[in-house]
Amino acid sequence: MAFVVSNILGIVVGLIAAIRRGTWIDTVVTGLAYLGVCIPVFWLGILMIYAFGYKLHLLPIAGYTSPFDNFWLSTKQIIMPVICLSIFGVASIARQVRSSMLEVITQDYIRTAWAKGLRERVVVMRHALKNSLIPIITLIGMSVSAIFGGSVIVETVYAIPGMGRLMVTALFGHDYVVVQSGVLIVAFIMIFMNLIVDISYGWIDPRIRYG
Repeated sequence: MAFVVSNILGIVVGLIAAIRRGTWIDTVVTGLAYLGVCIPVFWLGILMIYAFGYKLHLLPIAGYTSPFDNFWLSTKQIIMPVICLSIFGVASIARQVRSSMLEVITQDYIRTAWAKGLRERVVVMRHALKNSLIPIITLIGMSVSAIFGGSVIVETVYAIPGMGRLMVTALFGHDYVVVQSGVLIVAFIMIFMNLIVDISYGWIDPRIRYG
């Protein structure tokens, strides 16, 4: 869930900031992106528990419930962990999208598209965004490792019985079989994501495929 949220929200926010460059929207997005990259995950988690769980009583403080048992409770329980896990991804992807889009929209073919009278949505989505996706796709693949690394802290803060917390508990308990199994699963996921990223290069940019 954090992977999906960080990628979709990061691309959308970065795209808006690039299109509205120099406006107050760009200033706010850029400032929040720098803040999101620097903010510690554990501190944000504790702060959200204090604000939304202890003071406002809007969300459960900790724990995990299967959505098949209680969907509404499960949804409320994952809101704060997903925000903590996705905040860094949203910030980093938004910065990269903004930077890539600003580089692409100065190209001659973008000016030609504007001169032909194409609508803004067509110019941005069909021409500018697609040609700026190569560094963004690379960053999306790298965000998987960041999410897995941050899950250990988030699962500890919110008392979620996840894989990261299981591996830490097994490490302190000298249960090396569980640790090796967890590392193997994470390594397989990382290799698979790198493969998907490499394949997507050719789909996004035909020059790579033909070369």
